[in-house]
Amino acid sequence: MNRSADWLHQAHADLDQAMVSAGAGHHEWACFACHQAVEKALKALHLSLGQQVWGHGLGRSFRDLPEAVAAQLGATVTDLEDRLRILDALYIPTRYPDSLPDGAPTDHFGRLQSDDALCHARALVDAIGGALA
Repeated sequence: MNRSADWLHQAHADLDQAMVSAGAGHHEWACFACHQAVEKALKALHLSLGQQVWGHGLGRSFRDLPEAVAAQLGATVTDLEDRLRILDALYIPTRYPDSLPDGAPTDHFGRLQSDDALCHARALVDAIGGALA
């Protein structure tokens, strides 16, 4: 059974949660939700191709796509791999205090970071959704 539509649906729900979190001032959680949205969208794309993908690295998940699919996404999203790198860098420090020199993640992430993450995540999820259509 192909569950790619379910994964893409959840990716959009994660983007909605990121916006709610950012609006409530929980910018670290918004950034993490953006990463999760793109991870789930990429998983949807892999599943639609009959592939499994494991792990949480967005860059690796993208590189594991067939060349033609990756090229199609790259033609749709400007600076696609850089956007993936930005979001990948948010996976750990948005959640774990011991990944930062001091303080909790909530002390280190603000509106500019969550706005940036939302911009990149929306572009990527939209492009992946378009590739699935």
